[in-house]
Amino acid sequence: MIIVASDAHLQHNPPHEFLDGALIPIYETPERVAIIRAALERAAIGPIVEPRVFGIEPVRMVHDDTYLTYLETIYNRWIVAGGAPEAVIPGTLAVRWMSQPHDHPLAAPGYYTFDTCAPIVAGTYAAARAAADIALTGAELLLTGHRFAYALCRPPGHHAGRDLCGGYCFLNNAAIAAEYLVRSAPGFTCAILDIDFHHGNGTQQIFYERSDVLFVSIHASPSYQYPFFLGYADERGAGAGEGYNFNLPLDMGVADREYLTALDQALQAIADFSPRVLIISAGFDTFAGDPVAAHGGGFALSAAVYPQIGRRIAALHLPVLVIQEGGYAIEALGDNVVALLQGLEE
Repeated sequence: MIIVASDAHLQHNPPHEFLDGALIPIYETPERVAIIRAALERAAIGPIVEPRVFGIEPVRMVHDDTYLTYLETIYNRWIVAGGAPEAVIPGTLAVRWMSQPHDHPLAAPGYYTFDTCAPIVAGTYAAARAAADIALTGAELLLTGHRFAYALCRPPGHHAGRDLCGGYCFLNNAAIAAEYLVRSAPGFTCAILDIDFHHGNGTQQIFYERSDVLFVSIHASPSYQYPFFLGYADERGAGAGEGYNFNLPLDMGVADREYLTALDQALQAIADFSPRVLIISAGFDTFAGDPVAAHGGGFALSAAVYPQIGRRIAALHLPVLVIQEGGYAIEALGDNVVALLQGLEE
């Protein structure tokens, strides 16, 4: 197992987020990476390497240019316009029929953001670009013959759409890696299995009309959990992508046995698709007592289930890139990541 990691994520350290009507300290902190990395080193999972710098082109294959310019420039423009220096958080959201793009620095965040849980600070764009490079380096490792790689990405990515950030996510690391892989050779196919507690609405949006990337997600039902407006079982893809999107929304309180049953369904769909490689959007907010998942009702997975998840994924006998997404029960986060990776390699 090759681990790809960088300290560039430290540049993204917002002081707060606005959640459920309250301004609170943000859950998605640099401490998460420090805890995961320490657990990986204790367990001697594998060598830790720095990412290669890939430049903007692989990112542009997934995200709109105007959105990328927004991410790169908004913090400084926001400050000049009188916005609070602590973080860029939108005050007005362009919803439904309010769809006119707006370039004013105090208005643009409401056009390019779908919630108030993706605060931007001076180093956010650099950290997000570094996370994308981490994912791309992991994808390149698979192309050069490695069976497993783990991309310790922060910020996470699976909520980021083509031109929208939200849910702590700015650039969609899994989608960028998948796009890089399918462009590596004619006919190359990739599957993404999202096991984060929350639906990967950004990844679904990016590939919804594509047949070369299968998206399969096991997540809390949007009938009671974020992101609420996407992630239902009847969303099966559109156009050329019809049948290549597979959602498995689950009820609150799901424990190990029910989760593994859903995982088996997801893995069968992936086996039927027969991709060249598999990307795992690996969130660990499925763990019992995760504080973010607890907002609205969480799952009840035990630590013992994560090696089982890894073993069942490994049984597909595919090259696997694991990309870090959520997980906020920090006292258990590192051990849960190690357990999944050790299960993969057994």
